[in-house]
Amino acid sequence: MLILAAFWHWAYWDLNVFASSTTGLLVLDLHQILGIHLLFSATTCFGFGLLHLSGLKGPGIWTSDSFGVLGSIRFVKPIYSILGLTPFCYGVISSHHIASGFFGIVVSLWHISSRPRPTLYKLYQMGNVEEVLSTSIASVFFTAGTTSALMWYGCLSAALELFGPSRYQWDNGYFSLSISARVKSVGAIFISQAWEQVPDKLCIYDYIGCNPSQGGLFREGPQLKGDGLILNWAGHALFEIGTLSLAIRRMPAFFETFPVILIDQGGADISFRRAESRYSMEETNIILSFMGGTINATEYSTPSLMKDYARKAQFGQIFTFDKKTANADGVFRTSSRGWYSFSHISLAFLFFFGHLWHASRSYFQDLWTGLVTQANTGAIVEYGRHEKLGDKTSNTTI
Repeated sequence: MLILAAFWHWAYWDLNVFASSTTGLLVLDLHQILGIHLLFSATTCFGFGLLHLSGLKGPGIWTSDSFGVLGSIRFVKPIYSILGLTPFCYGVISSHHIASGFFGIVVSLWHISSRPRPTLYKLYQMGNVEEVLSTSIASVFFTAGTTSALMWYGCLSAALELFGPSRYQWDNGYFSLSISARVKSVGAIFISQAWEQVPDKLCIYDYIGCNPSQGGLFREGPQLKGDGLILNWAGHALFEIGTLSLAIRRMPAFFETFPVILIDQGGADISFRRAESRYSMEETNIILSFMGGTINATEYSTPSLMKDYARKAQFGQIFTFDKKTANADGVFRTSSRGWYSFSHISLAFLFFFGHLWHASRSYFQDLWTGLVTQANTGAIVEYGRHEKLGDKTSNTTI
């Protein structure tokens, strides 16, 4: 409807209904037009929160737990707090839309029925179409910047199941710590069965390929083109030297290559050396065992196999992929969360500079056109529509 309305206004901008019968100038009541459009948007916002999200007429919204495991579409009951600003609760979304829509309707009716003082009307250039354009652009870039930040840093409305994890969850080991806590809660006796009960979603989230920062933003194609289609989870890799348990230092975000480092329980680094030394994997008698997955309870001691799995353990959980079906090339790509944030923040900056450009043209129109006012009526002149610079027969002041 917005696109069709834009086409219509573009084609029929010069209708007589928009022109004065006496002076021939445009007589669009831009202040009232603002109120009308605000009424439409506020009504949509109010209806979206009350009907769609609350479940009265619509299905609701996608909700899930903090780890993105139990996600589904549910209707959300509004929170009747002050403006519905209680954090970390899905009721915030519906109550916020209801409250914002209600206040928007009240403000729009006030704008339609009231008039600003002449001083404010001239100060804010309310009679200038370009000033209205710059104001609308400001609201668009503010909204785009807000949604980009919420998507990138994570929020309730940007579900893990739909957009993937944020980079900060990988940086802080969010899913890795959750998996370890679930395994430890079962006990050491049933540790093998505990790893088999880890949800598949947690294992997938705990893989660097799901990180929106892993891989270039400008690489075309979806995520699966990099790794391929996931076939199964190989299992959790455990490295040990005798009774000393080792962990693989995970690759940080924004890295494409990273040295393989084994870390003991005290946090000391054990270098992954290929040269012949007493610290190499060939000489330290490291044993690799898998818990859960398709190769559960399997042990390896061959250095070449352990080095291969150690490199894969840098990426988090280890999976096997179907690379042929997806035409995979092994190069990481960002998730839909990264694409959304990047594209919308780019558009937000474009609209930001557009707002500054059109607002400055509106405020300093008298300087760049050389036209001030008509001597006989005092009405504001739109340069290029009724008057031309240097026209001696006009009544304008140059």
